[in-house]
Amino acid sequence: MRIPLDHTSDVPLYRQIENYLRQNIRSGSLAAETRLPATRELAQELGVSRITVNNAYAELESDGLIYTVEGSGTYVAPPLALSTPLVDDTAVTYPLWQQELTTGGGDDPELGVVARPSSRPHPHLIAFTGVGDPHQFPVDDFFKVLKQIIREKGVTALAYGNMSGGYPTLRETVAHVLASQGIQANPAHILITSGSQQALALVCQVLLQPGDAILVEKPTYNFALELFRSLKLKIVGIPLDEHGMQVEMLEYLLQKYHPRLIYTIPNFQNPSGMCLSGARRRQLVTLADQYNVPVLEDDFAGDLRYNGRSLPAIKALSPPGQVIYIGTFSKILMPGLRIGFLVAEGPVFSRLVTAKRVHDLATSALMQHALERYVTVGRYQAHLRRSCRLYRQRRDAMLAAIQRYLPAEIQVIPPQGGLFIWLRLPENKSSLELLVLARAEGVDFAPGARFFPDFAEGDPYLRLNFATQTPEAIAEGIRRLAIAWQRLGDSR
Repeated sequence: MRIPLDHTSDVPLYRQIENYLRQNIRSGSLAAETRLPATRELAQELGVSRITVNNAYAELESDGLIYTVEGSGTYVAPPLALSTPLVDDTAVTYPLWQQELTTGGGDDPELGVVARPSSRPHPHLIAFTGVGDPHQFPVDDFFKVLKQIIREKGVTALAYGNMSGGYPTLRETVAHVLASQGIQANPAHILITSGSQQALALVCQVLLQPGDAILVEKPTYNFALELFRSLKLKIVGIPLDEHGMQVEMLEYLLQKYHPRLIYTIPNFQNPSGMCLSGARRRQLVTLADQYNVPVLEDDFAGDLRYNGRSLPAIKALSPPGQVIYIGTFSKILMPGLRIGFLVAEGPVFSRLVTAKRVHDLATSALMQHALERYVTVGRYQAHLRRSCRLYRQRRDAMLAAIQRYLPAEIQVIPPQGGLFIWLRLPENKSSLELLVLARAEGVDFAPGARFFPDFAEGDPYLRLNFATQTPEAIAEGIRRLAIAWQRLGDSR
């Protein structure tokens, strides 16, 4: 036990030992029934006399913080009224560099509204949050693949792996998958990343500086907004309608703000579920080329289409080097897989590879090998087809439950694919206030404030994920949401 002792202090050594143990017991760092070192052992380790340790233990035992079992040892006593930490974290004076970090952070729109100290989680919460349903992933098949990789490659599978872009065979596999979607990509232009979030962060790091303007859809992916805020970018929102980003407004904003990047989710947009129309995709490409602004296309769930016709990727419509395309296997397979990729041509690609190496050296070689083997043998396509059938059923179940339980004044546009349904509440109704009541009823959702550059603008909206719950749970969750909605109206 490494107890810091100051032999030059006026505080006796036994008291320093006592104070250290007392603080750690009260704070919970030393849990109840933890066996403490024997007095002789601790004295030798600290370089003090055994009497010094005996005196420290005696003080703690007299206060009921430890107890001794003859022939067994000394143990931390179960707490009586000691659940409150001895040290109030808010009263601690931290070093100056720590104090500087307490200012300038991003605000949380839910603080003080949802996370109330008195609130208790519902014992049977139905959560319409998250992304895909990891319970649908064939774990046994993937486990067999992992065992095969380790048996065949041994420690090689546990090394850093290729740090110049990712496992070459996986990059070839990604290129084949993209080709089936109409995107011609050279494996040499594909960078394997730790999820699409890292791909997004790498692009921002390479292309943007604090104060630069970035154009985004309004609303847009909440963790992208958090990233942009952390980088101190100027976030300029472009409204959406049922055909996606209102590209008709784009030229004016390009002239006014001179952005350094356009970020878009054209397929089953997060959170709205909208798709950018074909005409607008072509208009976006034309304007980005004309004003020399790169486009970052985030295609996180483009494969999850349930009806309607497929639209070409913006990447497929653009000249080489104009669009950086990012995708992920995490949303469709399982979030914990953390394998994404980006496609880029030209000098920017080598800059992105260098930035990736600086960030984390390389994405897990074992996961890359296993994913490549899993995708190559056709299991991925079969899993994708099963997911589309399942999620279509759940989408339809949620739309039916919304129609049955929620009033018509709550607006919804049925999505043609993806994972989310986007609701708009009537004027002067708050999704954050509704969330407090909904959680009390046992249902959770993502409030719209998370998805807007201006938190207040998103208050009338909420996002529901239909992919993670069964049709029966979806119906029950929407019924609970309707009760919360009624309570919200009664409280006004």
